[in-house]
Amino acid sequence: MKTSEFAAMDKVQLEAKVKELKESLFQLRFQLATGQLQNTMQISATKRDIARALTQLSKSELKEQA
Repeated sequence: MKTSEFAAMDKVQLEAKVKELKESLFQLRFQLATGQLQNTMQISATKRDIARALTQLSKSELKEQA
């Protein structure tokens, strides 16, 4: 996902997306361990999406405090 897509989400949606992405990352790692994963770049892309979502979440929390 793009950063602008995360920016359009509210706090609840971001938290749900982070949870979903972490579950997806777990599944990808499990597939990698069992030799079923075809594209290993999916792991990196999912990690980046988690980082983008968490960054946007922290930005929104900082705006609320200010």
